[in-house]
Amino acid sequence: MTLTTALVLGAGLAQAQDFTPGADFMNQWDLDSNGGVSLAEVREQRANIFAMFDENSDGKLSATEIAGMDEHKQLQREAGMGPGRNRPEGMNGSMGKGKGMGRGGQMGHQGGLDRSAAEEMRGLDANRDGIITTAEFVNGSANWFRMRDRNGDNVLTTADFGPPRG
Repeated sequence: MTLTTALVLGAGLAQAQDFTPGADFMNQWDLDSNGGVSLAEVREQRANIFAMFDENSDGKLSATEIAGMDEHKQLQREAGMGPGRNRPEGMNGSMGKGKGMGRGGQMGHQGGLDRSAAEEMRGLDANRDGIITTAEFVNGSANWFRMRDRNGDNVLTTADFGPPRG
């Protein structure tokens, strides 16, 4: 083994050891910095996300604004940012062989990485009028939260992320 190979392997192992699933999420969503994300914090952050994409501030997401979500996800991926960016090599978005169903009976949190924003928004359109309002987006927080709260303790922590624990 050459010195270069050893250094590369060592760096990869160090990255894998330093990797904490959910750490980036906690840094962005734990608004009170208490080590856990509550449903109230999720609702607040989702309202912020809605406002970020509601370019004309009309309280509704147009098809163009929804397409902007996909553009944002793609730009994040290209910049090496966004969900899953710190995964060690070999740990990809499909954490198993099943459908990835979370506790909420819907797609698990990795599903949103590859689904279009329009697909994701359809599930939030409570009155099926084809328009996603701020209220519909924020009210979807409970299901979004439940899918990620693996241990059912009503608080999201890094323990709710990463591969299933035996």
